[in-house]
Amino acid sequence: MSDAKAPTTDRDRFASRMRGERRRTQRSIPSAEYPTHFIAWDRPYVATLKEVSKTGACFHVEGPCPEQSFDSVGVLDLTIKTPWEDVYRRGRVTWDRRSTDGVYFGVEYVDLAKDADCVGLLNMDKVKVDPTWALRIPASLALRRQVLPFAQADGHVYVACANVQDTGALHAVEKLVASPVRGEPAELESLKRALDRVYADLQSTPGKPRSIDVRSLAEMQPDDCVALCDELLHAAVLRQASDIHLDPDVDALQVRFRVDGNLERYLRLPTALQSGVLNRFKVLSAMDIAEKRAPQDGGFKHRYGRAGQTIDIRVATLPTKHGERMTLRLLALQTESLTLERLGMVDRDLQCFNRYLDQSHGMILLTGPTGSGKTTTLYAAIRRLLQRENLNVLTVEDPIEYEMRGVAQVEVDSADKVTFLKALRSVLRHDPDVIMVGEIRDAETADVAIKASLTGHLVFSTLHTNSAVSVITRLADMGVDRFLIAATMRLAVAQRLVRLLCPRCRKPRPLTVGEATALGDASLAGQTVFEPGGCIYCAGKGFIGRIGLFELLPLDEGWSRLIARGAEEAELIASMRSQQIPTLLHDGIAKVLNGATSVREVIGAVSAW
Repeated sequence: MSDAKAPTTDRDRFASRMRGERRRTQRSIPSAEYPTHFIAWDRPYVATLKEVSKTGACFHVEGPCPEQSFDSVGVLDLTIKTPWEDVYRRGRVTWDRRSTDGVYFGVEYVDLAKDADCVGLLNMDKVKVDPTWALRIPASLALRRQVLPFAQADGHVYVACANVQDTGALHAVEKLVASPVRGEPAELESLKRALDRVYADLQSTPGKPRSIDVRSLAEMQPDDCVALCDELLHAAVLRQASDIHLDPDVDALQVRFRVDGNLERYLRLPTALQSGVLNRFKVLSAMDIAEKRAPQDGGFKHRYGRAGQTIDIRVATLPTKHGERMTLRLLALQTESLTLERLGMVDRDLQCFNRYLDQSHGMILLTGPTGSGKTTTLYAAIRRLLQRENLNVLTVEDPIEYEMRGVAQVEVDSADKVTFLKALRSVLRHDPDVIMVGEIRDAETADVAIKASLTGHLVFSTLHTNSAVSVITRLADMGVDRFLIAATMRLAVAQRLVRLLCPRCRKPRPLTVGEATALGDASLAGQTVFEPGGCIYCAGKGFIGRIGLFELLPLDEGWSRLIARGAEEAELIASMRSQQIPTLLHDGIAKVLNGATSVREVIGAVSAW
């Protein structure tokens, strides 16, 4: 920069660089001049962030200039206060220019992690895009002008931009979303990837719709239902929803998504479109469109994304007072990216789980309510086994939630031609090393699974019980002899899912006495815990993703003797406590105290008793 003032033209900037400024990458202007705190010559300073890049930034300190030059300081410890988080950087001052309004200086970051974000610019790879806003603008506008409306907060719709000074594009977006907008500069490469995820599929696939204008839904014709259904599926995939609920009401068809275990309202459709939307999904699912008074089940495959990824969608209908309701379940979206290390197990539990995976025979059972992530954990375990060695793995599932390479997967037939029992008996004749049974539902399936583990196979399956200890009593209630349970069971795992707090907007507060009592330990009162906030990174939800709570019960010789002699559940629980085996509640408390989740999430997922 010039000695008199900060450079304002390209010519001035070029002259500044010739006088010693170091720039390795192009800089961008942040949406606001974020305050930055640092200490130099034992004195605190507050600067404003003027320009940013991946590897450095330009700052401005107002007021009288210090006698010394900032480039004589060397390395500064900077705290940059953005609206969504405080960012800490260490930087080496590379140039210092004095002006009538203060001092401008440039910093090159040191000790910077490879995956560090560019301060002041949104990393769209880490932002949850809300399709409620993203799909209100045409793909042509978004891709041509590099804009993406992605969340609503504080009465504004936030728009990720390559150029926040493109007021024409922002005005066009504001008109389409019918709400005030606020532009936020984004890292260009991550913005391009986000635009590709959201719009490339709609633009490049023949017959796919452009964005549906929600304000004109009342004028839509039944012929438009094909485009509307495609958009609902696309929005659900973007939101990473596990289910789509179509609920008829007196005057509308309500569309809701289940995201991270919670229902979110997405859209209300006029009743005139109800029949067309439901019939479109019925046709895709090979259902009878004339049958409206009896429940039906079906399914279809949906292709999405530029690479043409395919997901299975299971569809079920149910007649209600105001017409048919429909639920679409999206099976195993992004399950391939989940490994045992990413499920949320602490090191102690992960080592224990891996130790029992190394055994050549026995039974490992996972337990928990529907939707607690049991099948995902089983897939991650099988994936780990296949990485270690060449094994013959066969599974019996209802339904097959994710296709795994190198695994023979058998799907249970609703017409009872292939049941869990029939498939499991046949599987034993195919020389398996590892067998996975989707669920043990009756005494016959339990008996065959027990015998498979007795004959030298490693068997995985699931049950519906409240705790790891309850697995033993549940099998006994099914009629399995206790000595067989003692001989075959190796590990029982109870599991729940809780939502992860957004690390950028979570709010600290002290734990109340009532909450500490509900968690079963009154001495925890006063400790720092966190509650959800809401920012542009988490789409204002306060949560971003989910994490597992785990309770592992390894069954050694001592436990086998207890089980064989008929110990009841209360005695088994007392034995767990005496051995200080961590429970679901203990794991939940640990995740609350380290800020991973909230008190309400843990209390809702785990009974404190």
